[in-house]
Amino acid sequence: MVSRRMVLGAGLGGLALVGAGGVWRVTRAPETAYGPWDLAAASAPDDIRLDAFRHAILAPNPHNRQPWVIRLIGEDAAEISCDLDKRLPVTDPFDRQITIGFGTFLEVARIAALERGYAMETELFPDSEAQSRLDESPVARVTFAKVEGAERDHLFSAIPQRRSNKEVYDLTKKVRDIQLETITLDGGSFSADPAFVAQLRSQILKAIEIEMTTPGPYMESVDLMRIGHDQIDANPDGIDLSGPMVEAGIVAGQIDRDQLADMSSQAYAIGLEQTREAYGSVASLIWITTPGNSRADQIEAGRQYVRANLQATQLGLAMHPMSQSLQEYAEVAGAYRDVHKLLGAKEDERVQMLARVGYGKAIGPSPRWPLESHMI
Repeated sequence: MVSRRMVLGAGLGGLALVGAGGVWRVTRAPETAYGPWDLAAASAPDDIRLDAFRHAILAPNPHNRQPWVIRLIGEDAAEISCDLDKRLPVTDPFDRQITIGFGTFLEVARIAALERGYAMETELFPDSEAQSRLDESPVARVTFAKVEGAERDHLFSAIPQRRSNKEVYDLTKKVRDIQLETITLDGGSFSADPAFVAQLRSQILKAIEIEMTTPGPYMESVDLMRIGHDQIDANPDGIDLSGPMVEAGIVAGQIDRDQLADMSSQAYAIGLEQTREAYGSVASLIWITTPGNSRADQIEAGRQYVRANLQATQLGLAMHPMSQSLQEYAEVAGAYRDVHKLLGAKEDERVQMLARVGYGKAIGPSPRWPLESHMI
């Protein structure tokens, strides 16, 4: 989200330089990166595991890293492990957020399996104790079994429409408490109280500014930028930058990775200001707190979060994680403490997720690697 807004200034200049003759170049879009979202494009696989996993790869995950590696076992089981190159060592030094992304994946797979009448049983870390950092050992082993009369999950239909909406929200439209109650039915807390939200908004803005102005965390994002349709199709993960403004800036030579990394550039200054605008458009918040911070707690937080995101989708609401104040690198420690205190976390309790909920303009999906790229 940060980098998408940072390119606005450069993109506007590039659009003027390209001119009408280059319109065909700047309006080009990625051709293959969004293919996995079109679940109706092909018949459902006969193998229930593949059907469940083609839905699961659409789950939200940090920085869109899609760290899931899948190995099928026999005729009814699979192991899910982590692609260690997809971790975020600067902003997620203990792999907490990546593990939450496994919770979202497993829950979406379970929902999709139920739609076909299958139950999915999950065993976490079947071959070893959970480590302080993830390793090559399986995060989960799952087994599928046909269940007569299995009750479908009402959130299934929202899977291909779910988004993490990073745009400015319309604060003239209020989210009702009954909507927030519905979103958090499967876990989590919420508030739309203006005074309380204002306190949290201050910490949210503080944390995102720290991330954008601290070289290590900021460059972790810059290194994951996919700039323009060619890069997005070639590597459909990370932070995708596309659209006419971006393509125009590329054509005009005004947008590339080096320029986006330059904190003294005009594009960076514009992006920082517009990031403040987006992150400041908070009318209501939900958060998920777990009793501790074990790997099982993190997986459970992912399960609760994706269910909240799917429920918000069905209600026509936008949702966007505000994760910066919950991260564990040194520079953000003050915001971390303040947010945990504001949200009433006690003793060993851990706030795993914090997200704004509101009304935002419709957006498209994030790029995804196809299912076969996750299989070993």
